[in-house]
Amino acid sequence: MKAQIVSYRRGRHTQYNNHMLLKIKDIDSKEKAEKFIGKEVEWTSSGGKKIKGRISSVHGNNGVLRAIFEKGMPGQSINTFVEILE
Repeated sequence: MKAQIVSYRRGRHTQYNNHMLLKIKDIDSKEKAEKFIGKEVEWTSSGGKKIKGRISSVHGNNGVLRAIFEKGMPGQSINTFVEILE
């Protein structure tokens, strides 16, 4: 299953480079999104490098998920897709 990277997790003055917000196409509520907590995700760069992470929690009430990756993600990863591993 694929999820789109929407943005970094950020505040007004801070940005967490290894925390990303993910949106799955047909998930539109907090209850549906909670089923994905704990699953592993993997992002592949255009050069073929893979960065792994894990879905940690739900972000808000509209089905957006928060994923924590093992290292910082590049800005080019925004608006690309990650693979959710079963």
